[in-house]
Parts: sequence; structure tokens; C-alpha cells
Amino acid sequence: MTKTLVIAEKPSVAQDIVRALTPVAGKFEKHEDHFENDRYVVTSAVGHLVEIQAPEQFDVKRGKWSFAHLPVIPPYFDLKPVDKTKTRLNAVVKQAKRKDVTDLINACDAGREGELIFRLIEQYAGGAKPLGKPVKRLWLQSMTPQAIRDGFDALRSEQQMAGLASAARSRSEADWLVGINGTRAMTAFNSRDGGFFLTTVGRVQTPTLSLVVEREEKIRKFISRDYWEIHATFGAQAGEYPAKWFDPKWKKSEDVEARADRVWSAAEAQAIANAVRGQQATVTEESKPTTQASPLLFDLTSLQREANGKFGFSAKTTLALAQSLYERHKALTYPRTDSRALPEDYLPVAKQTFEMLADSGMRHLAPHALTALNNNYVRPSKRIFDNSKVSDHFAIIPTLQAPSGLSEAEQKLYDLVVRRFMAVFFPSAEYTVTTRISTVAPHSFKTEGKVLVKPGWLAIYGKEAADEVEGGKDGDKGQNLVPVKPGEMVNTLAVDPKGLKTKPPARYSEATLLGAMESAGKQIDDDELREAMQEKGLGTPATRAAIIEGLLTEKYMLREGREIIPTAKAFQLMTLLRGLEVEELCRADLTGEWEFKLSQMEKGLLSREAFMQQIAAMTERMVKKAKEYDRDTIPGDYATLESPCPNCGGVVKENYRRFACVGKPGAEPCGFSFGKSPAGRTFETAEANALLRDKKIGPLEGFRSKAGWPFTSEIVIKYDDEAHNYKLEFDFGDDKKGEESGEIVEFEDASLGACPICGSEVHEHGSNFVCSKAVPTAAQPTPSCTFKSGKIILQQPVEREQMTKLLETGKTDLLDKFVSMRTRRAFKAHLAWDKEAGKVNFEFAPSKFPPRKPAAAGAAAKSIAAKAGKTAASAKKAAKPAAAKKAPATKTAAAKAPRKAAAGKAPSAALAAVIGAEPVARPEAVKKMWEYIKAHNLQDPKDKRTIVADDKLRAVFGKDSAGMFELAGILGNHLGGE
Repeated sequence: MTKTLVIAEKPSVAQDIVRALTPVAGKFEKHEDHFENDRYVVTSAVGHLVEIQAPEQFDVKRGKWSFAHLPVIPPYFDLKPVDKTKTRLNAVVKQAKRKDVTDLINACDAGREGELIFRLIEQYAGGAKPLGKPVKRLWLQSMTPQAIRDGFDALRSEQQMAGLASAARSRSEADWLVGINGTRAMTAFNSRDGGFFLTTVGRVQTPTLSLVVEREEKIRKFISRDYWEIHATFGAQAGEYPAKWFDPKWKKSEDVEARADRVWSAAEAQAIANAVRGQQATVTEESKPTTQASPLLFDLTSLQREANGKFGFSAKTTLALAQSLYERHKALTYPRTDSRALPEDYLPVAKQTFEMLADSGMRHLAPHALTALNNNYVRPSKRIFDNSKVSDHFAIIPTLQAPSGLSEAEQKLYDLVVRRFMAVFFPSAEYTVTTRISTVAPHSFKTEGKVLVKPGWLAIYGKEAADEVEGGKDGDKGQNLVPVKPGEMVNTLAVDPKGLKTKPPARYSEATLLGAMESAGKQIDDDELREAMQEKGLGTPATRAAIIEGLLTEKYMLREGREIIPTAKAFQLMTLLRGLEVEELCRADLTGEWEFKLSQMEKGLLSREAFMQQIAAMTERMVKKAKEYDRDTIPGDYATLESPCPNCGGVVKENYRRFACVGKPGAEPCGFSFGKSPAGRTFETAEANALLRDKKIGPLEGFRSKAGWPFTSEIVIKYDDEAHNYKLEFDFGDDKKGEESGEIVEFEDASLGACPICGSEVHEHGSNFVCSKAVPTAAQPTPSCTFKSGKIILQQPVEREQMTKLLETGKTDLLDKFVSMRTRRAFKAHLAWDKEAGKVNFEFAPSKFPPRKPAAAGAAAKSIAAKAGKTAASAKKAAKPAAAKKAPATKTAAAKAPRKAAAGKAPSAALAAVIGAEPVARPEAVKKMWEYIKAHNLQDPKDKRTIVADDKLRAVFGKDSAGMFELAGILGNHLGGE
């Protein structure tokens, strides 16, 4: 019997599909990596299992950070498994290759990325030739069992998905071409003068960054201007009312800060106030009804913006919550959508959703749902139901399944979506807007009143509705006005000129940055216009959160509260790209055009070949511009530091690569300068000022060695006797300097707790937490304790509170920003006091998944028993757990034995004079060598990493000194030819 293989994107979705199909297709049997019944085999990926790579003959193996092999534009792409998920890939491929599996269903997420995940797996499974099995597409908008069954009844053909598949591959390959070539070219350019300065660029991330940098440049260049408003209070027979002066003849001009109610001098403002004070005014007014419709339904970007504005959720957090509400709780429809409308045949489902909400028991939502049903609010509307405004997915709305067990954050987001869904069916809010003009010839004062007559959809939001009255908090709008009789003269009771200042544009928050990405940087507040522009936006709703997070991770941007602020590294990158005239990576609107072309490809209106040719041409041009740039510096808007040159007291200015002294007025520069990006970390201007002022700064994070390893260090400026000038150096914070120099340490901070070794107080000192008896103090000049623990460990900052907790309880909270030096992957661990080792060590949280018992253990034991010629009874005995454990141990010991015998090497005569003549392995030799070095105090006091040779070591080194990292290599030459 033939079967159909269903490949989902995640294991949880595979389980949902199995549950939905069981009533109609029969019971499934669960296997290790798949489910199976008579008709279907259901398995899943775990996100991307395969990624594209350049074929070996076109890939750059050596010297990839130089211009020599750029650009890399392969004629086709190979595939490679994602390292972390190779096992899962092999399991999926095994099912796809089964002879009884004759066709496939792509059940990955309904979008561009889901299409790519499946297509790459299918291609990889086929190998050199296509897999050749027909494919259908399961397109799910909702994860309820009925929606899944409906999806299986309406599978899409491969031809229907061809445009989306082309766009998915093109997006992936375009990002590879621009990202790989751009990053290598810009890194090569920035590393030309030595060192390694990783400079990442991307087809979408860099234009997004340019939006943030351009806004910050406007803020920095903004010059605030003084202006005045004239506020008055008028008295009528019925009471008082406020008003504000304005010029009725005012028209917009080139001055973007000019307004009808602003005057630009204190004298003019005072003159107006003096002219009207105590005078009577005539009154004219006009009242008219107005309505305000509810906002449209949510797509992902508008949901992320709203959640950021209301709750401070990041775009990444909102997407994760929405995905959980869709996948896990089945409470929301598919979240990664760019549509804000529903299909025209969805009215019955909308009514059923209101019925579910009315009966749900959610007291804060149910009454509004009941109101809508009782008043027949749920009816056809082109604003809500419009097929022309629905792309592959419709707007985010609640499903027919009432959720339970939501976290607080999930509940907040669910409520946000439900309220918006209900509001869009409710009537518009109705207001009466009154505009009153009070005139004291020739001056006019305006008062606006906005009275809510019928709340309509605002009733759903209750108290929040007060904020919906635009300008209600400004004092001149939104108030109820006392009546004025026709022809009544009113008195000017008070008039007050208010001095104010113009403000720079606001920094981006995630909400406003998402809006700017959606419209490719164009300031669009109107919903309809924004909708027309969103096909030309930066990225897609599904990718924008990841783009913002990527820029934060690469330290191009920082979050401060809700504001997003670009770093010096971001400004340097923009200066470089502008100087090289690589417009495509600087201008958001140009990159928005690429995204528009991808959407055209999805619709079958643009060929994949034409798009990729344009991307290849852009890539070649970008690399050529960087490679052929021959000027000394890049033109840019550079800073002048406040702190003077430490060498001559002259002015220090920034250029593209360095901060350099330009001398005192009328004098020549003294030659002092330092690089802006030592070890790949770019100084902020404030940091450079502090470094010059204090001659040191740090410890700072974010440095990378030439090999790419991250490290943390202080930076100091020291006088170099040979160069007769100051130079920049890394200082790794060796707190033993005080101990060796005898310099007395005075602790100014409060004690963090008791030392776990001796019970004395623990304090901050340099880059460490130390016991007060581990450094020289007035009370104890000779240290007697060894407790010391770093303030930054594997890039994880250790806060004072955490060290206090460790000293009190024995370990810190679970910390999640450690980065392995070996794998460079982040990991979580507690820091805990290890009494046996006498130091702070890692303690890992127990795994949620118990280790799997080796399936072959029993078989291995039986095999050993059989070879030994045992009886069946003894073979059975050998299969017991104890014997099974011993078998592998014996094998391991046997495997290790030869290596152990060969490990020891006889030292040369010179080395034997230092460590003895016994055969020894190189690690043991290095250990003995260090014991000798420390016993004879042979480390250079100024640089602990340099060993100053005595007579014995000179014979080993062949020179007067050696670096600590040279030791292993030197000793290898002295160990029996090793």
C-alpha cells in the first residue's frame, strides 16, 4: 500500500496534524521521529534543516577576508545540513526516500520561509537527481482540528506554489550574495591597516540601520529655537473657558517648525498679551458632528507596533507570543501575515467567533461580544471582508477555540487582538466638535471642544477611550465648553505668553521603526496609504523582528528604555557606505524595491532569473567600489573631542579610522593618534573623551581577537619612551600588581558578604571580586587568602547582587549570557562555590530530558559473552545492566592504553635541567615549566605574559625571553623529537 509523507515545520505542528487526521484517517502509531497509519506518514523539521552554500570550487576557503577572491557569485548553490539538526534531517530524508511513500505534502508554515524549508529538504533528499515524487501544499490559517482537516480537503498544487517557491529561493540566495560579499568586502576594507574589524552588512538589515542612523543625525544636528504661545482665559455669563492665540491668515511655508499659533519673539508675544488684556471679545462658533471609525484588524507589524506602544513588548517577544497563541493554544489565526482584512466568505466564521466569545466566561470581553450579536453588528463590510486585500494569509483574529492557561503576557496579547477584532464590527464613535473663535480686534483666539456623543467601538476600551480624544491632554481640545449666547461679549480674564522650545524628531522605538520598515522609511500615518506601500517595505512581517534583533546583537544599535539608539559602529558603517557610494545598502526605498520585486515574483509577474541578475550586478558593483577606493580617508561628519591630546595638549579630531591630534592652533600635530576600533570594537565619542581624560577606560566588552575570539579588557593610554608619545594598550586587569608592588588597597564599597575560604569581607577590586585578605591592605599588608572571581566571565557580566547571592547561598541565579570559548555558543549556568577545587565553578541546571539508554548495550554484552564461549545462561547474565556498563568501559580502556604508553617523551638535556629527566607528555612538561617559572619569579613584572629567561631557561628558549603562548611550541622541540 502506498503512503503520503506529510512534513511539518515543527514537532508540535506534526502532533496537531496527527490529532486532526485521526478521526478521518485512522489511528497513528508513534515512532521515534514520525507518526504512521495506513495512509499517512507524518514527520517534521525543527525550522531550517538545510542551508545554501557556494559549491566547493567557488567557495573561498583561505583569505576570505581579503579582496583577492571577491566577489563570490557562484552559478548555482549547493546545500549543506545545519550542524545542530543533522540527526533530524537524516530522519526526515529516510522517510522521504521510502519506496512505499509515493507523494509528499508540504505542511510547513504557510509563507515564504515555510516554502523554502520544505523545498531545500526535498532537494537534499533527492541528491544529484530530483526526488521525483509529486508534492501538494497544505495551507493553514488556523491550527484548530477542523481548520487542519479543511486544509487537507483543499490542498494546493505544486504549480500554484511555483511563484512563492521562486521568491523564497531568490530571497535566500540574494541575502547570501549581498551578506557574504558585502561583509567580506567591508571587513577587508576596514582591516587594511592591520587587525581584524568584522563589519557585517545585509540586504535588509543595513538599510534598516540607515533609517535609525539618519534619524539620530537629525537629532544631533537639530538646533532648538525659542517660540511663544499666548494662552488666554475668557469669562462668559455661563462661566470661563480657555483659548489660544492663532493667526487666521497663516499658510504653510518652507519653515517646517512654523505653526499658526507660534510667534518667534518674546516682545511680539508680550505685545499681543498687553493688547488684549482686560478687553472684551466677540465670539463666533461652529459645531458639527464627526465620526471616528475603529482601526483596521491587525497584521503582524501593526500588532507588534501596538504591543510595543502599550506594553513595551519587543517585536521579537510579540511574534513569539503570537506564535504560541497560534500553535500551542490554537487561540489565534496564523500570525506572520501582512493582511488586515478577511476573506469575503468568512462572515459565518466571524459570527461563530463572537458566539464563542459571548459564551467564553471571559467577563471583560463577553459583554461586548453579546452586544454585537444582539444588535446585529456582525454583517458584511468591504472594510473588513475584501478578497483583494487578502494575500496568502488574512488578518490576525481569534479562532473558535477559547484559550485557557495563558501566561500574563499571552493574555495581554490575546486581549489586544480580541478587542481589535470586536471593535472593527462596532459602529463608529460619534462626537460633536465645536470650534469657537474669540476675537479682540485684530487678534483671534481659538478654542476646540470635542464631546463624545456615542462611544460606539470605544465602549470596548472603557477608560482607555479617554486617550482616543486627540489632543485631550493639551488643554485646548477635548474639553466640554460652557455655552455663549448669540451676540454675547466675553471678558478677557487672563492672558499669559508661554515661552517654549522646538523639539528634535523623536528617536525610533520598536513600534515606530517597524512602521518605518513597513513603508521603507516614508512617514505614512494613514492606514490605507501604508497598506499600499507595504509591498515596498523592508523585509516582511515575519522577518522584521529578527532583523531588529540582529542589529542589536551585532551592537549596531542599543535599547535604552523604549528608544533605539545607533552606536558609533553604526555611524562608521554608514560613513563607509556613503563614502563608497553604495546607495543600495544606504537607502531604504531602494531596498524596498527589491522586496516589491520578490512579491511580484510570488504572483508570477517577474522572473527569478531577472531578479537574480540584478542582485548579482549590485553585488559586483558593491565589491568593486570597496576594492578600488584609493583615497586615504572616507569623507564624513566627524567629531572633535573635548579632551586635549595627552602628549601636546592640542585638539584631537576624529577621521574615518582614527582619533588623531591636529595640534594646537598655529602648531604642527605631534603625531599622537589611536584607532577608533581596536580589536573590532568601535569607541563611542564619549568613551574616547573619557579615555583621553582619565588615561584609561573599562573593562569594556565586545573585543575580538584576530582568530575571532571574544574578550573583555580595560584600555589604557601609556607613554612610550621609544616613540616619545602616548599609545593605546589593552590592560587585562591583573589585580596582582598591587600585591607585587606592595601598594595598599583601600576598599570604598560595602562588603558583598563573607569569603567562602576564610570568612573575611569580599569587595570589588579592579576587574574582580576579591577577599579583603587576598590583597595588601592597611590591616594586613601581606595577603593570606586566594579568593578571587571575575566580574565578567565568558562575556557574562556578574552583578554585585549575584555575587552576594553566591556568597550567601553557594550559587547565583541561572545566568544566560555565557559564551563558550570553544564552540562560541551561548549557554546558561549557575556560578557556584566549588569547595573541593577552592574556586568558583559552573553548575548546570538538570536537563529536562533524561539521557537515553544506549539501545546496543545489551547486544554488545551478548556479543562479548558469545566470543568468550559462554553458555546461553552466562550470556543472559552478561546482558544485565552491570555487565552492559562494563563492556564499553573495557573497550574504552583498551583503546586508550596504547596512547598512554606512547605519551611520555624523554626531555632534552637542556630541558631536563629544568623539569627533570623522566619521560613526560607535553602538557605535563608545560605544567612543570610553569612551576619552575613561578618558583623563580621569572615573569616580567610589566608584562606577565613574558617570561624572562635565567641561565637554565636561556638554554631551552635559545633567547633571553619568550611569550607564554610560545612555551608549548618550544617544549615540543625538546621532547624526544615530538
